[in-house]
Amino acid sequence: MPGTHGQHFFADDVVLDGKSLTLEDVRAVSFMQSKVGVHDDVVQRMADARVLVEDIAKSDEPVYGINTGFGALAEVPIPKDKVEQLQTNLVRSHAVGVGDALPFPTARALMLLRANILAVGHSGCRPKVLDHLVQLLNAKIAPDVPAQGSVGASGDLAPLAHVALLLLGEGHAFVVDDEGPRTLDRPKRITAQEALERAGLEPLVLQAKEGLALINGTQAMSARGTLALLEAERLCRLADVIGALSLDALQGTHVAFDDRIHQTRPHPGQLASAQNLRALLDGSEIMASHKDCGKVQDPYSLRCMPQVHGATRDALAYVRGVLEREINSGTDNPLVFLDGDYGHAGTAVLSGGNFHGQPVALALDFLSIAIAELANISERRIEQLVNPALSSGLPPFLAKDPGLNSGFMILQVTAASLINENKVLSHPASTDSIPSSANREDHVSMGMTAANKASTVVKNVRRVLGIELICACQGIDLRDGGLPGKPLRPVYDMVRAKVPFAAEDRVYIDDMAAVDALCEDTPEEDLLLAAEDIMGAIA
Repeated sequence: MPGTHGQHFFADDVVLDGKSLTLEDVRAVSFMQSKVGVHDDVVQRMADARVLVEDIAKSDEPVYGINTGFGALAEVPIPKDKVEQLQTNLVRSHAVGVGDALPFPTARALMLLRANILAVGHSGCRPKVLDHLVQLLNAKIAPDVPAQGSVGASGDLAPLAHVALLLLGEGHAFVVDDEGPRTLDRPKRITAQEALERAGLEPLVLQAKEGLALINGTQAMSARGTLALLEAERLCRLADVIGALSLDALQGTHVAFDDRIHQTRPHPGQLASAQNLRALLDGSEIMASHKDCGKVQDPYSLRCMPQVHGATRDALAYVRGVLEREINSGTDNPLVFLDGDYGHAGTAVLSGGNFHGQPVALALDFLSIAIAELANISERRIEQLVNPALSSGLPPFLAKDPGLNSGFMILQVTAASLINENKVLSHPASTDSIPSSANREDHVSMGMTAANKASTVVKNVRRVLGIELICACQGIDLRDGGLPGKPLRPVYDMVRAKVPFAAEDRVYIDDMAAVDALCEDTPEEDLLLAAEDIMGAIA
């Protein structure tokens, strides 16, 4: 399975009630630091909604998803004695995903979000279905879900069908037998039957509407998008730290971060980034050593960090809002409503389109565009560091003996390659629509494509920032002007503990891997916490 980033540790259990799940809860469960429970009110509500579904299943009234076919076959009536087979057939026929399996934490996030949607209480399935999902999560299991195959129309049909297949005891799953900083990257693949046995469960026999309740919705794109967003938010904070190190290495000035400048253009992200940069550069001996150098202005990649980093922050704040709403929304179809729901009298099973992924697809396309900009401006700072025409006296390519040594010449090339890939991946998926299901689903969101792209872009951005971090620390070592800002010193020390000064050329890929690991969200070696110990919280 693909690798993943690290994890924070959470002590409290996550109790599903269908309305208060947070993005941080998703991360906690995905990385197995929290167990999952279900609120008592949810069980009762699901049981009440289930009564209505069973009454319809026993009647001759045609209701979509309960006793009819699906999609373009919605007008085909299903005999009462075939209703259960209908649901099993639905799951099996829709489990057609292809490509690499979702990373272990992402697949767990998908299963958690599906459980929470059932907990909203409008799906009409038995509480037993929700209980199976919860017990699998608590048994440290993830479904084997191929990453490709969803157009985000009736939601993420294929990915969710692979989750449902696990409940039937069919297909495959992943487990981890030990815990540690990298074990989630090496899960063991087992059969679905073995996974159910580990959790002490028997295969489910789906009843009326339950197959549809499991596969309609936006949980695959939301799961992958949530974990990508959380890492992107971290990278925004890291970009300020790494950018500040680069500014010190380049003998830049902090004047452009003066609060008075940013109060005249008070975008929240810009204000936060400028505040971070002021605090990170506090006590810089390097800056003090060249205050009379005559330099008037820095290039935009240094001077405009608050404006560029801040714009990304504000874009991600919008994406966060969309995902926070989505993961607590009823997104399957049809939806079951009880008397008094939302102020309406009577019970009803209503068909609609909440499964359509357009809100999430647009947001995740925005995520890719916004986070890619952090790499774009980072690469320009790398160029400032390695280019002797721009680096304020640093040797060519940060090599101590340039010519004999190439230094960090090709690290900049690697960054340029990753940025080029990001430009391709940042082309929006949501502007495309290929009709499906005999044109019944005549407009689709392509939200899962947007989520898959965003996950790759975030990883690329992290690697570019890691390259900048290597270059910034090398530049600081090549200066004779003292230490960087006080909060930056423990960050520099953490890097140097893994990556020593490059006095001559060596295999830099090992250095790049070490710094990439430092840039991941790991509690053991957290660059952000190291800076925060000195300056307080990084916004």
